[in-house]
Amino acid sequence: MPGGIRRAKKPSSFVIDGDWPHAMMEPHRGALVAQAIARRLAEAMTEQGISANALAKKSGVNRQVITNVLNGTVWPDMLTVVDLEGALGILLWPDHTQWKIPEPGHPGDRVAPDGEASESSRQGDA
Repeated sequence: MPGGIRRAKKPSSFVIDGDWPHAMMEPHRGALVAQAIARRLAEAMTEQGISANALAKKSGVNRQVITNVLNGTVWPDMLTVVDLEGALGILLWPDHTQWKIPEPGHPGDRVAPDGEASESSRQGDA
């Protein structure tokens, strides 16, 4: 499998509660970044009134790839993100280095769609 075991699960499979891309997630930085990209991509497409077909033509990214990113069924690669950002004129990649993500494996750990630990996770730290 390309990408090895790190790509064995799709980003949306890290959802704990709710619907992709607005769900509470497991503390997996890659899945959280993919979620943020999907959420921002959907918002930008709505704001600009552009369909997946039109964005595909404008960006050179296959329409099915755009749909898969929006649905969280693929790990968006750098070239895809760069091409979509260029076509939309916005940044899709989040500043994830500032997110407070708890260590994986702590019971009840959840991360909100903005990359912040959920209230239940933070209370466990007190």
